[in-house]
Amino acid sequence: MSRYINPYTDFGFKRLFGEEANRELLIDFLNSLLPERHQIKTLEFRNVEQHGTIVLDRKAIFDIYCEAENGERFIVEMQKAKQKWFKDRALFSVTFPIRDQALRGEWDFQLQAIYFVAVLDFLYDEEEEAQMFHRDVTLKDQDGHLFYDKLHFHFLQMPLFTKAESELVTRKDKWCYFLKNLINFDQIPSIFREPIFEQAFATTEVAKMNRDELAQYDANLMIYNTNFAVMETAIEKATEKAMAEGVAKGMAEGRTAEKIEIARNMKEKGLDTVLIAEMTDLSPEEIEQIRW
Repeated sequence: MSRYINPYTDFGFKRLFGEEANRELLIDFLNSLLPERHQIKTLEFRNVEQHGTIVLDRKAIFDIYCEAENGERFIVEMQKAKQKWFKDRALFSVTFPIRDQALRGEWDFQLQAIYFVAVLDFLYDEEEEAQMFHRDVTLKDQDGHLFYDKLHFHFLQMPLFTKAESELVTRKDKWCYFLKNLINFDQIPSIFREPIFEQAFATTEVAKMNRDELAQYDANLMIYNTNFAVMETAIEKATEKAMAEGVAKGMAEGRTAEKIEIARNMKEKGLDTVLIAEMTDLSPEEIEQIRW
């Protein structure tokens, strides 16, 4: 077993960032993503299970939901597998901290900023997004001008983070390198020899967990590995199917091209269209479209 826990598991991610004793780790991680004007000094963890205003409303369960001293809200999640409606889910999630700010009685609708931060262990389907490691999404108008500065989505596509230790420059670089490589470390790299990261390493060391914690982590790790194996199998089967379909399509296209060439030669020799159709299995319409 690795010396340090896998932060991509539910247990590992919440142990690292979701415990009261480690709120300084979450603050440091979030500040590495946030602009200077929205830097956090203190955080308060809030109930991760959010209900609607009426019984029939749906609810959302977040990995981590917290509030800064100025009222700004943060939803922080680790997403391990690709979801078909992930963007919709992200939008749905931010409706809860928006409505959470509504005041009873008279209220002028002023809101504090909301940040949705997702660490993704997968790539989006869109080609453009598949080429970006960090996407900072805000509301902008048709000319690209900022329309609203109080709603932000930060998506970190971890498979696209490929920097080596010698290439780490920013605080964000360090945190992403830490998250991606934690289970491979046997000791603390020199670049992480500072209090905040030393705390992170101490928090995630497997040997420091008690029996109950270790049992929870083992169960979480089993789920993570099982899901990974299922996903890999699905990708492999989809690839094999696509390759088989591609070969079949190529063979069919090759046979069609051969028939068209035979039909063209027959047309040049003056053979009747109906006769050519019978001999090549092409339709009369297809034969009429053939250029000499």
